Amino acid sequence: MSSEGASYEFRVRGHLGQTMRIAFPELGARLDGDDTLLSGTLPDQAAVYGVLAVIETLGLELIQVRRMTDG
Repeated sequence: MSSEGASYEFRVRGHLGQTMRIAFPELGARLDGDDTLLSGTLPDQAAVYGVLAVIETLGLELIQVRRMTDG
């Protein structure tokens, strides 16, 4: 993996309010239908697991995780 990290997208069920989005300062959020997409560049795999841990701690339903490719 490059020193810049990699871009990821996390799809969670429901519309996250501003208070919940604060828990993910390294990610942007946008609504997609009935779900919220959290996306951004993470420096390493440990950061990915950190985001997953926050999702679990908040009791959010994780639908999908995608590593985005360049190109």
